[in-house]
Amino acid sequence: MKEAVSPFHLAIPVYNLNTCRTFYRDVLGCEEGRSSDHWVDFNFFGHQLVIHYKPKESKTDLHTNPVDGKDVPVPHFGVVLSWDIFHAFAEDLKSKNIEFIIKPYTRFEGLVGEQATMFFYDPSGNALEFKAFKDMNQLFAK
Repeated sequence: MKEAVSPFHLAIPVYNLNTCRTFYRDVLGCEEGRSSDHWVDFNFFGHQLVIHYKPKESKTDLHTNPVDGKDVPVPHFGVVLSWDIFHAFAEDLKSKNIEFIIKPYTRFEGLVGEQATMFFYDPSGNALEFKAFKDMNQLFAK
């Protein structure tokens, strides 16, 4: 049984609320919703993302897993975009000088599950991944 996709709600910590507010609004193009002096709501590609102020920790543990010979940060989050939107978004991010952890590239080219992906950090070090499938019906294909 296939269900309609429901918007997710995700709350993440940021240590500089104003810098991250600007990043999500002006760099990623997310519409700002409700806010207070400790948190800001965003329309994150149809989903509800809330950035919450949390003081910066002196030590952060960065963990990665190897995928395709690249170090994928864990944890990370993001959304699956359409193929055309992904590529337009990637070009927009390049024009804004985003420093990619993993530059946009295509995995499984010509195979089941062909997908484009890219990774980068927000100003507080939260890792984001955006991806797109050549055929969206293969999102969960084995």
